Amino acid sequence: MSASVFLIVIAAALLHATWNAAVKGSADKTLGMTAVMVGQAMPAIPFLFLFALPSAESLPYFAAGLVFHMGYQIFLMKAYKVGDFTQVYPIARGTGPLIVTLVSILFLGVELLPIELLSIGLIILGISSLVFFKQADGLRNPKAAGLALLTGCCIAGYSLSDGLGARLSGSAVGFMSALMFMNGILFAIYIRIMEPGTLTRVVEVGKFRVLGGGIASFLAYLMVVWAFTQAPIALVTALRETSIIFAAMIGVFVFKEYLNTAKILAITLSLCGVVVLRFGAQLF
Repeated sequence: MSASVFLIVIAAALLHATWNAAVKGSADKTLGMTAVMVGQAMPAIPFLFLFALPSAESLPYFAAGLVFHMGYQIFLMKAYKVGDFTQVYPIARGTGPLIVTLVSILFLGVELLPIELLSIGLIILGISSLVFFKQADGLRNPKAAGLALLTGCCIAGYSLSDGLGARLSGSAVGFMSALMFMNGILFAIYIRIMEPGTLTRVVEVGKFRVLGGGIASFLAYLMVVWAFTQAPIALVTALRETSIIFAAMIGVFVFKEYLNTAKILAITLSLCGVVVLRFGAQLF
């Protein structure tokens, strides 16, 4: 993985953790998620005129991506309503790269170097171990854990479908922009049906969340989809999920959660995986 791809994915991870923390920190989780998801469609509009729209070959992946993104957003929103941020987030984000790696190797014929597999393993182990060290109720809540696990499955699904679709589309930016635009519309329709009045409240009190969260979400995934076309999807997905490290820091400094020795060790393990992923070839 090149330095430019590495740095862009790390930046995407920071943006992703930031908007997720904003949603979790919202008194109204539905309003917060709606503001971000509908808001991400707005910055996509100018890109629809500047870049090629998805090609016919990429449309099946485009459709699959919409389904997985909707599932991800719905399950994540529900999980945040009943679970703790620093538990829901690790379960969801740790599941995705594990599934993507297995599918890539077993079904897509992707060959990863031993050092790359080691880095993915370290990142997943570090992320997943954060779940077990948290003393909040999220992990012991079967509903929260189940919703987070379903979220992780959707993350794996859209990572694979979006990555493969972007490669076939001819323009990763055009593919992703069209996807985010349609996703925002579909999510707005879903909320309009399931949570009447939420869209009105977003307009009245959620303007800044639409602007800030929507742009952060759009840019974060724009970076990731571009990276999917430059490096193996499994590597990009694993590196992107280091957003849990930023989430842990946000939990400590913003939500005032306790950072114990076990959490520090878990974060260090993930960071070791990041270092191995970036510099493994030179170090070993």
